[in-house]
Amino acid sequence: MESLYTAVVADVLDSMGFRNQTLSADIRPLTPAQKVCGRVFTAKAVSVAQIPDEPYKLEMAAIDTMVAGDVLLVDAGHNKQSAFWGELLTTACMAKQVGGVVMSTCSRDLWALNKMDFPVFGIGCTPADSAGRIDVVRIGEPVEMDGVKARNGDLILGDLDGVVIIPADAAEEALKRASEKVSGENTVREELRAGRPVAEVFRKHGIL
Repeated sequence: MESLYTAVVADVLDSMGFRNQTLSADIRPLTPAQKVCGRVFTAKAVSVAQIPDEPYKLEMAAIDTMVAGDVLLVDAGHNKQSAFWGELLTTACMAKQVGGVVMSTCSRDLWALNKMDFPVFGIGCTPADSAGRIDVVRIGEPVEMDGVKARNGDLILGDLDGVVIIPADAAEEALKRASEKVSGENTVREELRAGRPVAEVFRKHGIL
């Protein structure tokens, strides 16, 4: 997936009948590491009104459970109350070669994260701690995030355009088609640079 980009993968999934695989446009890279890819590891987080008896319990369990190449996908309902993520969790993930985090909530510690080669995708930043504001209630179970269903073992790809989820049972074919489409787009790009009419190039290749 490292050689692919979200737009081409989204196009291929559309053509395969998977037309609802992109997360909300609000979820974007928050750090200089602006590309994320790997296997999905899910977490569900909800708003809470008080500090739990065991704060961060499942959040820590998720990180301790993940393996190299996993990407933590946190369905938090676009919660902006607090920062779910930060420098120390990033440090723990980097030690395990976890691929990144994608979440519908916020981060903090950008002063440190901006110096670390670890992709953090979210909806914003705030200094407020998550304890007593947001808490993980499930890990490793299917989630539906922005209408996109995701489960452990699905693939995830994110870049400056956004984030796409690739269902595990369609991944091999989707990646094959996406690689082919990238090659086709390279050809189209060269023809457009040569000044050929857009309509003519589209008729020839069916790519735009």
